[in-house]
Amino acid sequence: MQEYNPLFDLDIQWWLALDEDERVAAVLDYHEKADVEPPDENMHALLHAVVENQVALGGAAPTESVLHRLVEEKLDRHDAVHAIASVLANYLYGALCNNDAEVSNDDYYAALEKLTAEKWLRGEYSKD
Repeated sequence: MQEYNPLFDLDIQWWLALDEDERVAAVLDYHEKADVEPPDENMHALLHAVVENQVALGGAAPTESVLHRLVEEKLDRHDAVHAIASVLANYLYGALCNNDAEVSNDDYYAALEKLTAEKWLRGEYSKD
């Protein structure tokens, strides 16, 4: 049986054959086996799954190209997923806090394009 490992490129056909609960479970399983205990493991796994879902979309979202760029900038793939997830989490938080404002994926995509490995490593990943 295939397993999720964020250090390696996603097997998109396998990933898309899973339902959402199975995807989150696969991420949880990886972190458990790797002995990684994030503060909120369910939210952590959910954000991993959302980022991987966006990667699986290919060119429909810039996530895949941003992930590859971050890896070229010397982040390992797992850290690159975390970097993208941090931008996603900040975007979602902002959208939830501004329930009277229009929410656009374009803002999220623009924030992703500004993300660099250097900014991530310095903790400057939220918004410019």
